[in-house]
Amino acid sequence: MKAPASAPAPGSSQAPQEPRWLTDEEQHVWRSFMEGVTLLDDHLDRQLQRDAGMPHVYYGLLVKLAEAPRRRLRMTELAMLAKITRSRLSHAIARLEKNGWVRREDCPDDKRGQFAVLTDEGHDVLRQTAPGHVEAVRQAVFDRLTPQQQKSLGEIMRIVAEGLQPAEAGADLPWLR
Repeated sequence: MKAPASAPAPGSSQAPQEPRWLTDEEQHVWRSFMEGVTLLDDHLDRQLQRDAGMPHVYYGLLVKLAEAPRRRLRMTELAMLAKITRSRLSHAIARLEKNGWVRREDCPDDKRGQFAVLTDEGHDVLRQTAPGHVEAVRQAVFDRLTPQQQKSLGEIMRIVAEGLQPAEAGADLPWLR
């Protein structure tokens, strides 16, 4: 994100306001962050595809359902917890249903609402897959960091996540799309 050659916008009588370009150090941090996130996501996806035939996002959905009371969540709440669009969630749940790992149930008090429910088979798959996944996460992240670095990473990512989830109405968040 270095400063490109800039020209005033066509038809503009004012010079455009100069963006706050990243410093060389910020550029290095940003690119390292993006490379790490991309490689970590690929690493975890490959491990879960190999061990359970599912992508990382599907595993995350099974975990959220396993942690929920009665292993069930409203679809809108599951989308919010997973930080994904409703469309992506619907597609993922359809695939998980096809595997017999999740089922949908209508909400008795809301004709348009649905629950996603983790089946016993889905719970078994999660239990069988979790040890390998935890080991992959441990090797890729936690074994490489000191306890202080782990704490700092958690604090930093919490701040970033909070900043990207504004509380005001009309916020453009994935689970609202």
